[in-house]
Amino acid sequence: MAAVLLVAGCTEHEDRRFRPGAADVGDPYLPGAGNGGYHVDHYALKIRYDPAGKRLTGQATVTATATMGLSRFDLDLAGLTVDRVLVDAAVAKHRRAGNELVITPAHGLPAGKRFVVEVSYGGVPQPLHSDELGDGGFQATADGAIALGQPESASSWFPVNDHPSDKATYDIEVTVPDGLTALSNGVPKGQSTKDGWTTWRWSEGAPMASYLTTLVIGNYRVSTSTHAGKPLVTAVAVELPANGPAAAALARTGEIADFLADRFGPYPFDAYGGIAIGDERIRYALETQTRPVYGPGFFRGERPNTTVVAHELAHQWFGDSVSLARWSDIWLNEGFATYAEWLWTEHDGGRSVAQAFAERYAATDWTKPSVDPGRAAMFGEAVYQRGALAVHALRRAVGDETFFRLLRGWLAERRDGTATTADFVAYAERVAGRPLRPLFDAWLVGATAPALP
Repeated sequence: MAAVLLVAGCTEHEDRRFRPGAADVGDPYLPGAGNGGYHVDHYALKIRYDPAGKRLTGQATVTATATMGLSRFDLDLAGLTVDRVLVDAAVAKHRRAGNELVITPAHGLPAGKRFVVEVSYGGVPQPLHSDELGDGGFQATADGAIALGQPESASSWFPVNDHPSDKATYDIEVTVPDGLTALSNGVPKGQSTKDGWTTWRWSEGAPMASYLTTLVIGNYRVSTSTHAGKPLVTAVAVELPANGPAAAALARTGEIADFLADRFGPYPFDAYGGIAIGDERIRYALETQTRPVYGPGFFRGERPNTTVVAHELAHQWFGDSVSLARWSDIWLNEGFATYAEWLWTEHDGGRSVAQAFAERYAATDWTKPSVDPGRAAMFGEAVYQRGALAVHALRRAVGDETFFRLLRGWLAERRDGTATTADFVAYAERVAGRPLRPLFDAWLVGATAPALP
Protein backbone atom coordinates (compact mmCIF):
# COMPACT_ATOMS: atom_id res chain seq x y z
CA MET A 1 0.00 0.00 0.00
CA ALA A 2 2.86 2.40 0.86
CA ALA A 3 4.28 2.05 -2.64
CA VAL A 4 1.18 3.72 -4.09
CA LEU A 5 2.11 6.90 -2.20
CA LEU A 6 5.46 7.34 -3.90
CA VAL A 7 5.52 10.36 -6.23
CA ALA A 8 8.77 11.19 -7.99
CA GLY A 9 10.79 9.63 -5.19
CA CYS A 10 8.87 11.35 -2.36
CA THR A 11 6.21 10.02 -0.07
CA GLU A 12 2.83 11.74 -0.04
CA HIS A 13 3.70 13.20 3.36
CA GLU A 14 6.99 14.63 2.08
CA ASP A 15 5.39 16.03 -1.08
CA ARG A 16 2.89 18.00 0.96
CA ARG A 17 5.71 20.09 2.39
CA PHE A 18 5.87 22.02 -0.88
CA ARG A 19 3.25 24.06 -2.67
CA PRO A 20 3.26 26.99 -5.10
CA GLY A 21 3.95 30.46 -3.78
CA ALA A 22 1.27 33.09 -4.38
CA ALA A 23 1.47 35.06 -7.63
CA ASP A 24 0.17 38.22 -5.94
CA VAL A 25 0.67 39.81 -2.51
CA GLY A 26 -3.01 40.74 -2.43
CA ASP A 27 -2.70 44.52 -2.54
CA PRO A 28 -5.96 45.71 -4.17
CA TYR A 29 -4.29 48.92 -5.37
CA LEU A 30 -1.88 46.91 -7.51
CA PRO A 31 -3.42 43.59 -8.57
CA GLY A 32 -0.83 41.06 -9.69
CA ALA A 33 2.11 42.86 -8.12
CA GLY A 34 4.46 41.07 -5.79
CA ASN A 35 4.60 37.39 -4.96
CA GLY A 36 4.36 35.13 -1.94
CA GLY A 37 6.35 32.30 -0.42
CA TYR A 38 9.73 34.00 -0.14
CA HIS A 39 11.57 37.15 0.90
CA VAL A 40 14.28 38.62 -1.32
CA ASP A 41 17.52 39.50 0.45
CA HIS A 42 19.57 40.86 -2.46
CA TYR A 43 19.49 41.60 -6.18
CA ALA A 44 22.69 41.60 -8.25
CA LEU A 45 21.87 43.03 -11.68
CA LYS A 46 24.13 43.11 -14.72
CA ILE A 47 22.48 45.15 -17.46
CA ARG A 48 23.72 46.00 -20.95
CA TYR A 49 21.76 48.53 -22.96
CA ASP A 50 22.27 49.56 -26.58
CA PRO A 51 20.33 52.75 -27.37
CA ALA A 52 20.77 52.24 -31.12
CA GLY A 53 18.58 49.13 -31.10
CA LYS A 54 16.82 49.91 -27.79
CA ARG A 55 17.80 46.42 -26.69
CA LEU A 56 18.54 45.38 -23.13
CA THR A 57 20.24 42.16 -22.07
CA GLY A 58 20.40 41.24 -18.43
CA GLN A 59 21.63 38.78 -15.87
CA ALA A 60 19.77 38.96 -12.57
CA THR A 61 20.97 37.04 -9.52
CA VAL A 62 18.27 37.02 -6.84
CA THR A 63 19.14 35.78 -3.36
CA ALA A 64 16.03 34.95 -1.37
CA THR A 65 14.75 32.98 1.62
CA ALA A 66 11.72 30.69 1.42
CA THR A 67 9.00 31.56 3.94
CA MET A 68 7.15 28.31 3.20
CA GLY A 69 7.90 25.05 1.45
CA LEU A 70 7.94 26.01 -2.24
CA SER A 71 7.27 23.72 -5.17
CA ARG A 72 7.37 26.76 -7.45
CA PHE A 73 7.41 30.54 -7.17
CA ASP A 74 6.98 33.65 -9.30
CA LEU A 75 8.95 36.76 -10.11
CA ASP A 76 7.40 39.81 -11.77
CA LEU A 77 8.81 40.49 -15.25
CA ALA A 78 7.00 42.38 -17.98
CA GLY A 79 7.55 41.80 -21.67
CA LEU A 80 11.14 40.57 -21.79
CA THR A 81 12.27 37.14 -23.01
CA VAL A 82 13.82 34.71 -20.54
CA ASP A 83 16.54 32.48 -21.93
CA ARG A 84 17.50 30.45 -18.87
CA VAL A 85 16.75 30.12 -15.16
CA LEU A 86 18.94 28.44 -12.57
CA VAL A 87 17.97 27.81 -8.96
CA ASP A 88 20.95 26.98 -6.75
CA ALA A 89 22.98 26.39 -9.94
CA ALA A 90 20.54 23.75 -11.24
CA VAL A 91 18.43 24.34 -14.35
CA ALA A 92 14.85 25.21 -13.42
CA LYS A 93 11.74 25.05 -15.56
CA HIS A 94 10.20 28.41 -16.37
CA ARG A 95 7.22 29.79 -18.21
CA ARG A 96 5.47 33.11 -18.68
CA ALA A 97 1.96 33.89 -17.41
CA GLY A 98 1.32 37.49 -18.40
CA ASN A 99 3.77 39.60 -16.42
CA GLU A 100 4.66 36.67 -14.18
CA LEU A 101 7.77 34.54 -14.58
CA VAL A 102 6.77 31.17 -13.11
CA ILE A 103 9.75 29.14 -11.91
CA THR A 104 9.74 25.47 -10.94
CA PRO A 105 13.05 24.43 -9.35
CA ALA A 106 14.43 20.92 -9.80
CA HIS A 107 13.71 20.24 -6.13
CA GLY A 108 11.32 21.72 -3.58
CA LEU A 109 12.63 24.56 -1.42
CA PRO A 110 12.00 23.95 2.31
CA ALA A 111 10.76 26.77 4.52
CA GLY A 112 13.70 28.79 5.81
CA LYS A 113 16.02 27.78 3.00
CA ARG A 114 18.15 30.50 1.42
CA PHE A 115 18.32 30.04 -2.33
CA VAL A 116 19.79 31.78 -5.37
CA VAL A 117 17.95 32.36 -8.64
CA GLU A 118 19.85 33.32 -11.80
CA VAL A 119 17.81 34.67 -14.71
CA SER A 120 19.25 35.41 -18.15
CA TYR A 121 16.91 37.58 -20.19
CA GLY A 122 16.66 40.32 -22.80
CA GLY A 123 14.58 42.22 -25.31
CA VAL A 124 13.27 45.70 -25.99
CA PRO A 125 11.78 46.98 -22.70
CA GLN A 126 8.42 48.71 -22.72
CA PRO A 127 6.70 50.96 -20.16
CA LEU A 128 4.00 49.61 -17.89
CA HIS A 129 0.67 51.26 -18.69
CA SER A 130 -2.24 51.93 -16.34
CA ASP A 131 -5.42 53.73 -17.36
CA GLU A 132 -5.67 55.31 -13.91
CA LEU A 133 -2.00 55.96 -13.18
CA GLY A 134 -0.36 56.44 -16.60
CA ASP A 135 2.94 55.02 -17.80
CA GLY A 136 5.80 53.94 -15.59
CA GLY A 137 8.89 51.83 -15.98
CA PHE A 138 11.47 51.65 -18.72
CA GLN A 139 11.24 54.27 -21.45
CA ALA A 140 13.72 54.74 -24.27
CA THR A 141 14.96 58.29 -24.86
CA ALA A 142 16.74 59.96 -27.77
CA ASP A 143 20.15 59.33 -26.18
CA GLY A 144 19.48 56.47 -23.76
CA ALA A 145 16.71 55.43 -21.41
CA ILE A 146 14.96 56.17 -18.12
CA ALA A 147 13.52 53.50 -15.80
CA LEU A 148 11.27 55.27 -13.34
CA GLY A 149 7.78 55.10 -11.92
CA GLN A 150 5.40 54.69 -9.01
CA PRO A 151 3.78 52.42 -7.89
CA GLU A 152 5.60 50.00 -10.21
CA SER A 153 8.46 50.19 -12.69
CA ALA A 154 11.11 47.64 -11.75
CA SER A 155 9.49 44.66 -13.48
CA SER A 156 9.89 46.43 -16.83
CA TRP A 157 13.68 45.94 -16.69
CA PHE A 158 14.52 43.10 -14.29
CA PRO A 159 12.81 40.11 -12.60
CA VAL A 160 11.65 41.21 -9.17
CA ASN A 161 9.24 40.77 -6.31
CA ASP A 162 7.61 44.07 -7.25
CA HIS A 163 5.93 45.35 -4.09
CA PRO A 164 7.33 47.64 -1.36
CA SER A 165 6.51 45.09 1.34
CA ASP A 166 9.56 43.08 0.18
CA LYS A 167 12.65 45.29 0.39
CA ALA A 168 16.15 44.13 -0.52
CA THR A 169 19.69 45.37 -1.07
CA TYR A 170 21.08 45.89 -4.57
CA ASP A 171 24.23 45.79 -6.66
CA ILE A 172 23.59 47.28 -10.10
CA GLU A 173 26.07 47.09 -12.97
CA VAL A 174 25.15 48.90 -16.19
CA THR A 175 27.09 48.70 -19.44
CA VAL A 176 26.47 51.35 -22.10
CA PRO A 177 28.31 52.72 -25.16
CA ASP A 178 31.31 54.90 -24.34
CA GLY A 179 30.40 58.53 -23.79
CA LEU A 180 27.05 57.85 -22.11
CA THR A 181 26.36 58.09 -18.40
CA ALA A 182 24.55 55.28 -16.55
CA LEU A 183 23.16 56.38 -13.18
CA SER A 184 21.44 54.30 -10.53
CA ASN A 185 20.95 54.04 -6.76
CA GLY A 186 23.42 54.01 -3.93
CA VAL A 187 27.17 54.34 -3.63
CA PRO A 188 29.19 54.67 -6.86
CA LYS A 189 31.57 51.73 -7.23
CA GLY A 190 33.55 52.95 -10.20
CA GLN A 191 33.64 52.51 -13.95
CA SER A 192 35.59 50.44 -16.46
CA THR A 193 35.85 50.65 -20.23
CA LYS A 194 36.38 47.88 -22.76
CA ASP A 195 35.84 47.60 -26.53
CA GLY A 196 33.78 50.75 -26.85
CA TRP A 197 31.56 50.09 -23.83
CA THR A 198 31.66 51.55 -20.31
CA THR A 199 30.38 49.73 -17.24
CA TRP A 200 29.05 51.81 -14.36
CA ARG A 201 28.66 50.16 -10.93
CA TRP A 202 26.35 51.15 -8.07
CA SER A 203 25.59 49.54 -4.71
CA GLU A 204 22.68 50.16 -2.33
CA GLY A 205 23.41 48.48 0.99
CA ALA A 206 20.18 49.51 2.73
CA PRO A 207 16.96 47.64 1.96
CA MET A 208 15.12 49.31 -0.92
CA ALA A 209 11.57 48.95 -2.22
CA SER A 210 11.56 47.88 -5.87
CA TYR A 211 9.75 50.97 -7.20
CA LEU A 212 12.56 53.09 -5.75
CA THR A 213 15.13 51.60 -8.11
CA THR A 214 16.09 53.70 -11.10
CA LEU A 215 18.22 53.51 -14.20
CA VAL A 216 19.03 56.72 -16.09
CA ILE A 217 21.16 56.48 -19.24
CA GLY A 218 22.16 59.34 -21.50
CA ASN A 219 24.19 62.52 -21.81
CA TYR A 220 24.50 64.12 -18.37
CA ARG A 221 26.77 66.55 -16.59
CA VAL A 222 27.78 64.61 -13.49
CA SER A 223 29.07 66.21 -10.31
CA THR A 224 30.65 63.97 -7.66
CA SER A 225 31.62 65.26 -4.23
CA THR A 226 31.47 64.24 -0.58
CA HIS A 227 28.95 65.43 1.99
CA ALA A 228 29.05 64.45 5.66
CA GLY A 229 31.59 61.80 4.71
CA LYS A 230 29.34 60.21 2.11
CA PRO A 231 29.38 60.43 -1.69
CA LEU A 232 27.05 63.01 -3.21
CA VAL A 233 26.38 62.43 -6.91
CA THR A 234 24.19 64.82 -8.90
CA ALA A 235 23.56 64.85 -12.63
CA VAL A 236 21.87 67.30 -14.97
CA ALA A 237 20.80 66.42 -18.53
CA VAL A 238 22.73 68.28 -21.20
CA GLU A 239 19.42 69.64 -22.56
CA LEU A 240 19.14 71.76 -19.40
CA PRO A 241 21.31 74.88 -18.91
CA ALA A 242 24.72 74.13 -17.43
CA ASN A 243 24.33 76.76 -14.71
CA GLY A 244 20.55 76.94 -14.73
CA PRO A 245 17.93 76.43 -12.01
CA ALA A 246 18.16 72.63 -12.04
CA ALA A 247 21.88 72.62 -11.33
CA ALA A 248 21.45 75.35 -8.69
CA ALA A 249 18.65 73.45 -6.93
CA LEU A 250 20.54 70.15 -6.88
CA ALA A 251 23.62 71.95 -5.56
CA ARG A 252 21.69 72.52 -2.31
CA THR A 253 20.99 68.81 -1.81
CA GLY A 254 23.42 68.42 1.08
CA GLU A 255 22.21 71.59 2.81
CA ILE A 256 18.56 70.54 2.57
CA ALA A 257 19.34 67.00 3.74
CA ASP A 258 21.10 68.42 6.80
CA PHE A 259 18.12 70.65 7.59
CA LEU A 260 15.80 67.64 7.46
CA ALA A 261 18.20 65.51 9.51
CA ASP A 262 18.02 68.08 12.31
CA ARG A 263 14.27 67.41 12.49
CA PHE A 264 13.94 63.76 11.46
CA GLY A 265 17.16 62.21 12.74
CA PRO A 266 20.29 61.01 10.91
CA TYR A 267 20.16 60.70 7.14
CA PRO A 268 19.38 56.99 6.64
CA PHE A 269 21.60 56.05 3.66
CA ASP A 270 25.24 55.89 2.56
CA ALA A 271 24.95 58.27 -0.42
CA TYR A 272 23.22 61.47 -1.45
CA GLY A 273 22.30 62.84 -4.84
CA GLY A 274 19.78 63.78 -7.47
CA ILE A 275 19.18 63.58 -11.23
CA ALA A 276 17.53 66.30 -13.32
CA ILE A 277 16.34 64.77 -16.58
CA GLY A 278 15.40 66.53 -19.79
CA ASP A 279 12.67 64.20 -21.06
CA GLU A 280 9.39 66.14 -21.18
CA ARG A 281 7.34 62.95 -20.85
CA ILE A 282 8.32 62.78 -17.18
CA ARG A 283 6.11 65.34 -15.44
CA TYR A 284 6.85 64.35 -11.88
CA ALA A 285 9.70 63.89 -9.45
CA LEU A 286 10.29 60.59 -7.67
CA GLU A 287 12.13 59.74 -4.47
CA THR A 288 14.30 57.00 -5.99
CA GLN A 289 16.47 55.91 -3.09
CA THR A 290 19.57 58.04 -2.44
CA ARG A 291 19.21 59.76 -5.82
CA PRO A 292 15.80 61.35 -6.55
CA VAL A 293 14.88 61.99 -10.17
CA TYR A 294 13.31 65.32 -11.19
CA GLY A 295 11.36 65.97 -14.37
CA PRO A 296 12.29 69.13 -16.34
CA GLY A 297 9.04 70.93 -15.53
CA PHE A 298 10.24 71.69 -11.99
CA PHE A 299 13.03 73.91 -13.25
CA ARG A 300 11.39 76.28 -15.73
CA GLY A 301 11.59 79.41 -13.61
CA GLU A 302 14.58 81.64 -13.11
CA ARG A 303 14.96 80.75 -9.42
CA PRO A 304 16.07 77.29 -8.25
CA ASN A 305 13.11 75.18 -7.12
CA THR A 306 14.39 73.83 -3.82
CA THR A 307 10.90 72.98 -2.56
CA VAL A 308 10.70 69.89 -4.75
CA VAL A 309 14.19 68.90 -3.60
CA ALA A 310 13.03 69.15 0.02
CA HIS A 311 10.00 67.00 -0.79
CA GLU A 312 11.98 64.22 -2.45
CA LEU A 313 14.74 64.29 0.16
CA ALA A 314 12.15 64.04 2.94
CA HIS A 315 11.03 60.82 1.28
CA GLN A 316 14.44 59.33 2.01
CA TRP A 317 13.11 59.06 5.56
CA PHE A 318 9.37 58.82 4.91
CA GLY A 319 8.83 56.27 2.14
CA ASP A 320 12.33 54.99 1.48
CA SER A 321 13.82 54.16 4.87
CA VAL A 322 10.35 53.52 6.33
CA SER A 323 8.28 52.17 3.45
CA LEU A 324 4.66 51.29 2.86
CA ALA A 325 3.37 47.87 3.76
CA ARG A 326 0.41 48.56 1.43
CA TRP A 327 -0.41 51.30 -1.04
CA SER A 328 -3.63 52.41 0.66
CA ASP A 329 -1.42 54.06 3.33
CA ILE A 330 0.50 56.22 0.85
CA TRP A 331 -0.28 59.35 2.89
CA LEU A 332 2.48 58.16 5.25
CA ASN A 333 4.88 58.97 2.43
CA GLU A 334 3.30 62.00 0.84
CA GLY A 335 1.78 63.76 3.84
CA PHE A 336 5.11 63.92 5.64
CA ALA A 337 7.05 64.89 2.49
CA THR A 338 4.57 67.70 1.84
CA TYR A 339 4.94 68.83 5.44
CA ALA A 340 8.71 68.86 4.93
CA GLU A 341 8.13 71.30 2.07
CA TRP A 342 6.35 73.60 4.53
CA LEU A 343 9.19 73.30 7.04
CA TRP A 344 11.86 74.02 4.43
CA THR A 345 9.98 76.93 2.86
CA GLU A 346 9.64 78.61 6.25
CA HIS A 347 13.34 78.03 6.96
CA ASP A 348 14.33 79.36 3.54
CA GLY A 349 12.53 82.67 3.99
CA GLY A 350 9.13 81.84 2.48
CA ARG A 351 5.70 81.54 4.03
CA SER A 352 5.44 80.11 7.50
CA VAL A 353 4.16 76.64 8.34
CA ALA A 354 1.22 78.29 10.10
CA GLN A 355 0.33 80.19 6.91
CA ALA A 356 0.59 77.05 4.77
CA PHE A 357 -1.62 75.18 7.22
CA ALA A 358 -4.28 77.89 7.28
CA GLU A 359 -4.39 78.19 3.49
CA ARG A 360 -4.66 74.44 2.93
CA TYR A 361 -7.24 74.01 5.70
CA ALA A 362 -9.49 76.58 4.02
CA ALA A 363 -9.07 75.03 0.56
CA THR A 364 -9.43 71.33 1.44
CA ASP A 365 -12.25 69.12 0.19
CA TRP A 366 -12.93 67.15 3.37
CA THR A 367 -15.06 64.56 1.60
CA LYS A 368 -11.92 62.99 0.14
CA PRO A 369 -9.92 60.82 2.57
CA SER A 370 -6.16 60.61 2.95
CA VAL A 371 -6.18 56.96 4.05
CA ASP A 372 -7.42 54.42 1.52
CA PRO A 373 -8.27 57.09 -1.08
CA GLY A 374 -8.82 54.51 -3.84
CA ARG A 375 -6.41 53.49 -6.57
CA ALA A 376 -7.40 56.33 -8.92
CA ALA A 377 -6.86 58.95 -6.19
CA MET A 378 -3.68 57.60 -4.62
CA PHE A 379 -1.75 60.61 -5.95
CA GLY A 380 -4.52 63.12 -5.26
CA GLU A 381 -4.49 66.25 -3.11
CA ALA A 382 -6.10 64.48 -0.16
CA VAL A 383 -3.07 62.22 0.14
CA TYR A 384 -0.54 65.05 -0.07
CA GLN A 385 -2.19 68.17 1.32
CA ARG A 386 -4.73 66.72 3.73
CA GLY A 387 -2.02 64.36 4.86
CA ALA A 388 0.23 67.33 5.66
CA LEU A 389 -2.62 69.01 7.51
CA ALA A 390 -2.93 65.92 9.71
CA VAL A 391 0.79 66.04 10.45
CA HIS A 392 0.57 69.66 11.60
CA ALA A 393 -2.58 68.93 13.58
CA LEU A 394 -0.61 66.28 15.44
CA ARG A 395 2.15 68.82 16.10
CA ARG A 396 -0.33 71.35 17.49
CA ALA A 397 -1.98 68.70 19.64
CA VAL A 398 1.18 67.31 21.30
CA GLY A 399 3.56 70.29 21.15
CA ASP A 400 6.85 70.74 19.33
CA GLU A 401 9.09 68.83 21.72
CA THR A 402 6.94 65.70 21.70
CA PHE A 403 6.19 66.01 17.99
CA PHE A 404 9.78 66.02 16.78
CA ARG A 405 10.82 63.43 19.36
CA LEU A 406 7.97 61.28 18.07
CA LEU A 407 9.11 61.62 14.44
CA ARG A 408 12.74 60.85 15.22
CA GLY A 409 11.78 57.85 17.33
CA TRP A 410 9.38 56.49 14.72
CA LEU A 411 11.98 56.72 11.97
CA ALA A 412 14.67 55.13 14.13
CA GLU A 413 12.43 52.26 15.27
CA ARG A 414 11.11 51.48 11.78
CA ARG A 415 14.31 52.14 9.82
CA ASP A 416 14.79 49.79 6.84
CA GLY A 417 11.31 48.36 7.36
CA THR A 418 7.67 48.90 6.44
CA ALA A 419 4.66 50.28 8.28
CA THR A 420 0.93 50.99 8.17
CA THR A 421 -1.20 53.88 9.39
CA ALA A 422 -2.26 51.78 12.38
CA ASP A 423 1.40 51.28 13.28
CA PHE A 424 2.04 55.02 13.22
CA VAL A 425 -1.04 55.90 15.27
CA ALA A 426 -0.13 53.31 17.90
CA TYR A 427 3.43 54.64 18.11
CA ALA A 428 2.24 58.25 18.36
CA GLU A 429 -0.11 57.35 21.18
CA ARG A 430 2.67 55.54 23.02
CA VAL A 431 5.06 58.50 22.80
CA ALA A 432 2.43 61.15 23.51
CA GLY A 433 0.95 59.14 26.36
CA ARG A 434 -2.60 59.90 25.30
CA PRO A 435 -5.28 58.65 22.86
CA LEU A 436 -4.82 60.13 19.39
CA ARG A 437 -7.00 57.98 17.17
CA PRO A 438 -9.92 60.45 17.26
CA LEU A 439 -7.56 63.18 16.03
CA PHE A 440 -6.21 61.04 13.21
CA ASP A 441 -9.67 59.87 12.22
CA ALA A 442 -10.91 63.45 12.00
CA TRP A 443 -7.95 64.79 10.04
CA LEU A 444 -7.36 61.82 7.73
CA VAL A 445 -10.77 60.32 6.98
CA GLY A 446 -13.55 62.44 8.49
CA ALA A 447 -16.02 63.85 5.99
CA THR A 448 -16.22 67.35 7.50
CA ALA A 449 -13.66 69.96 8.48
CA PRO A 450 -12.21 68.97 11.88
CA ALA A 451 -11.99 71.37 14.78
CA LEU A 452 -8.61 73.08 15.09
CA PRO A 453 -6.50 71.57 17.89
